[in-house]
Amino acid sequence: MGILDSVLPVFGPRRTHDAKAVVTGAGSGIGRAFALEIASRGGEVLCADIDKDRADETVELIRRTHGRAAHAVFCDVSRREDVESLATHAQLVFGGPPTLVINNAGVGIGGKPVGGIGFDDWEWALGINLWGVVHGCEVFAPLLRTAGHGGIINVASAAGFAAAPGMAVYNVSKAGVMSLSETLAAELSGSGIAVTVLCPTFVKTNVVRDGRIGSASSRLADELMRWTGFSPERVARTTLDAHDHGRLYVLPQLDAHAVWLLKRTFPAVYTHALGVLNRVLPQNDSVAASVKTGV
Repeated sequence: MGILDSVLPVFGPRRTHDAKAVVTGAGSGIGRAFALEIASRGGEVLCADIDKDRADETVELIRRTHGRAAHAVFCDVSRREDVESLATHAQLVFGGPPTLVINNAGVGIGGKPVGGIGFDDWEWALGINLWGVVHGCEVFAPLLRTAGHGGIINVASAAGFAAAPGMAVYNVSKAGVMSLSETLAAELSGSGIAVTVLCPTFVKTNVVRDGRIGSASSRLADELMRWTGFSPERVARTTLDAHDHGRLYVLPQLDAHAVWLLKRTFPAVYTHALGVLNRVLPQNDSVAASVKTGV
C-alpha cells in the first residue's frame, strides 16, 4: 500500500460507508463478515442466501451488534429469476437501487482429475460460482449505471490463477469470475462505479464441509485452513478498504501474492512444478488441496 492508497479513503469516495448493500451468500463465512462490516460502517444490508435461516441469523447479528437496518431473503444465485427478484426486492427495501453489490455466494469442489469429475459436478459448481456472479453483474450493473455511482465486489479465489491439479471445476469457475471482473472494471471505468475482485487463499469458513471435496483433500484443507487461514472478518475488512481505495485486485494473503508473482514471471516453470508435485504427492492429497479458499 502506497501513499496514494493512504489518502484515497479521506479524499476519495468511501463507497463502503453508509452503503445500501446487497450481499449474496450472507448466511455464513465471508458473506456474513461482509454484511456485519458494512453495517459497522453505517450501512443497510440485504442479506441473501440459499439458506434463509442462516440469512436471518446474520440479520439478527447486525441488529443486535450494530443496531442497523438489515433484511434477509432467500436467493439461489444459480437461478437468473432469483437474482432478478433479489434486485427488485433490493429496490423496494432501499427505496432505490443499491449502492454496493457483493457477489459472494460460492461452493468448494475438488479432488478429482479432468475426465473423472462428471458433468453433474461441473454444472452444479459453475452454476453457483460462475453463473451466480454472472447473474449478479448482469442484473445489478445496469441499476448502478443508472444511479451513476456505487461499487461491485466479486469474490473469486487464488485458485483462479493458481490452476492446481485436481481442482479444475473450482479453478475454472474462479478464473471466470476474475475475467468477468476485469472486463467489467474496464467497461465501467469513468462511470463512478468501482469494481473489485477478491482472490484469497485460505479463509476460515465452512466451504470445505459444505462443498463437494474428496475426504482426504478435505482433511488436509481443514488442517491448512486451521493453521494458516485468515478470519472472514479480516478478509472482509481488507477488501472493503481496498474497494474504497479503488483497487481492482485484492490478494489478502502473502501466499496468494507469491503464487501470483511466480505464475506470471515463470509460467512454464510454475506449471511444470505443479505437475511434479501432483505426481509425487498421494493422488487424493495433491497440491490441489492447498489452494482452495472459503467463501
